[in-house]
Amino acid sequence: MTPSPFAGRGVPAVYVDGSALSQYLPDAPFRATWLAWVDGRRLVTNPVGVTELHGIAFARGAQARAVAHAVEQSVEVLRFTDQALQTASHVSTALSSFVALHIGTAVADPDVEVVATYQLDLARVAALYRLAVVSPGWPDRWWENVS
Repeated sequence: MTPSPFAGRGVPAVYVDGSALSQYLPDAPFRATWLAWVDGRRLVTNPVGVTELHGIAFARGAQARAVAHAVEQSVEVLRFTDQALQTASHVSTALSSFVALHIGTAVADPDVEVVATYQLDLARVAALYRLAVVSPGWPDRWWENVS
């Protein structure tokens, strides 16, 4: 993996959480679909996304850990801004702290237009914030049909 050629402000970005980043790992259920979808896109996450990725990879062995390290080097990791924390605090009563931080980071970055996730709560709240939500390999708007 190489660093994103899109690094920098002003280029549309896809915010990815750990569930999406884990699709890079060997034996991930939607790996092929994910790799085809992300090709050429600018991906951003936050430290929580990186931690989630490494946690999933740790359980899958050395090869997965190596892939996770390469993924971390190729994705822009955004810091938690005051705006991100403010948005996270607004949704934290209804969401887990980690999901709230994902929402806060995505909403606060003006370049983020899309959220890639396989997490139900994150998908639903991102859609409420009028961010496009994608889960390559799953049906469009899948979160609307889950009770």
